[in-house]
Amino acid sequence: MADITPITRERIAETETTIRPYVRRTPLVRLGGSDFGLSLQSLTFKLEMLQHSGSFKARGAFANLLLRKTPEVGVVAASGGNHGVAVAFAAQRLNVPATIFVPDITSPAKAEAIRNYGANLVFAGSRYADALIASEAHIAKSGAMAIHAFDQAETLLGQGTVGLELEQDAPEIDTLLVAVGGGGLIGGIAAWYGSRIKIVAMEPESAPTLHAAFAAGHPVDAPAGGIAADSLAPRRVGELMFAIARNHVSQVTLVTDDAIREAQAALWSKLRVVAEPGGAAAFAALLSARYQPSKGERVAVLLCGANTTAVRFEG
Repeated sequence: MADITPITRERIAETETTIRPYVRRTPLVRLGGSDFGLSLQSLTFKLEMLQHSGSFKARGAFANLLLRKTPEVGVVAASGGNHGVAVAFAAQRLNVPATIFVPDITSPAKAEAIRNYGANLVFAGSRYADALIASEAHIAKSGAMAIHAFDQAETLLGQGTVGLELEQDAPEIDTLLVAVGGGGLIGGIAAWYGSRIKIVAMEPESAPTLHAAFAAGHPVDAPAGGIAADSLAPRRVGELMFAIARNHVSQVTLVTDDAIREAQAALWSKLRVVAEPGGAAAFAALLSARYQPSKGERVAVLLCGANTTAVRFEG
């Protein structure tokens, strides 16, 4: 079993202090479930898509760069997209060279953002796992520091600060719905909350990484496809997060690609909030009734990313 001792509430709080000058404290929106046709008295959205670089990933990126010693040759990251954008952004802010490996499925919005932040962008293979292998070969040759998207202690510590903010700003919530790819976000949040609230994982049916890991009792390879493949489809979840999730994540719920599209449309229609597919996956489970809250349950939904070209503004 992976060692979970470094991912503690105390270290998350320390990390929050370290990265605070570089990240946004993202806002909440509170409303009744009736706005979306849901029989919920209380519904809270954490708008983490408003974070620097367009997703929560900036937190883990800055945690890595500020808590670890960075070599002069810089850093390397493999990413489906958002982690790469975040590392590129943080590296630019801290004047650190960065090379980002991404698969061919990475959305144009994310690839463009990586380039715009000044990082060296390299396409490698068709899935995140391919980009990871290519990045590891580059690291072996260059001596650059790897910043793993989810299976690195500092990454989880940074993502855990989302939980710290949410508990401070919305102490009333009973349940938090979180989308899962490699699991760095839900792992960090679960390390912060422990079992004080119900934490529910949401995954696309076509990329059931945590669902498969729970069934097997350990991380295993799973399918990696679907509409959110550039953010929620690594080959398997991380060892570090799994050790935390098995203790503190209540359940894993699977959603369809159609449900994710409907959630994106509803968020735009009702809130004028833009969410990429991975960013809308948690809400998709609620909207499609794959997750059904009990009466009086106070639910929060984490909207975790907005790097998409799905919305065009004209006129």
